[in-house]
Amino acid sequence: MTMTRSDFRFFHRLRVRWAEVDMQKIVFNAHYLMYFDTAITDYWRALGLPYQETMHQLGGDLYVVKATVEFHASARADDQIEVAMKCSRIGNSSLSFTGAIFRGDEHLITGEIIYVFADPATQSSRPVPPVLRDILTGFEAGEAMTGMRVGAWSELGADAQRLRTAVFVEEQGIPKELEWDSADETAVHAVACNRLGRPLATGRLLAHEPGTSKIGRMAVERTLRGGRLGRDVLHALMAVARERGDAEVVLHAQRSAQGFYDRLGFTVLGEPFEEAGIAHVTMFKRL
Repeated sequence: MTMTRSDFRFFHRLRVRWAEVDMQKIVFNAHYLMYFDTAITDYWRALGLPYQETMHQLGGDLYVVKATVEFHASARADDQIEVAMKCSRIGNSSLSFTGAIFRGDEHLITGEIIYVFADPATQSSRPVPPVLRDILTGFEAGEAMTGMRVGAWSELGADAQRLRTAVFVEEQGIPKELEWDSADETAVHAVACNRLGRPLATGRLLAHEPGTSKIGRMAVERTLRGGRLGRDVLHALMAVARERGDAEVVLHAQRSAQGFYDRLGFTVLGEPFEEAGIAHVTMFKRL
């Protein structure tokens, strides 16, 4: 089956490594299934669904029952390829994903992976949950997978606290007494949630100096970093600052996240420093 790029809206990009090719410098056939499996992982990220937590919430898991690969041409060492993926069919208890691998516009490989939604304890099949069916069909139709809420701590505090505890306290080891402060009560908060209502990213905006707001407590679900969630929260908070007449925003960026803020137009101000035992740098951006 020949496909074109226009048949898909999701693409996972990668470069073929030398360890994945044979003496003729073409990819070992079995690696194409690995490419499709990797693309499926990123497909779930695009849905805004941390896989393990989502399956637990839905009361099941997905099991592969069939995988097929159709070869049209070979990928070679150092090729830049794109693995396209779409949910092509949702049955009563099964999900079919169709994939294609492209080198530029050249269609190299076609694949299909069929999953069954089942009870993890008994592995007996269960109907695909309606909410998962809606998410998959919505994504393929181009609908947004996350929503942004902006408001007060009284409204968003529970979701923001849940996410910040996971990221700052449990993952980074910051003491609880340093994470929580009275500023939360007066700050404007932003929380991005997926279509299951799970908070995925958060941040807060504080009045800092006349004409300047301070952004802080930026946190993104660990398994979904590298996408657009942090950027969306940042833009939501900057929009609030702009609407109330501020000329700039400042923030204390962890050094590991400095590149993220660089790409969004923030500029370093001053020398690095430690905060809560973690290296930071002050950055600002004109609005």
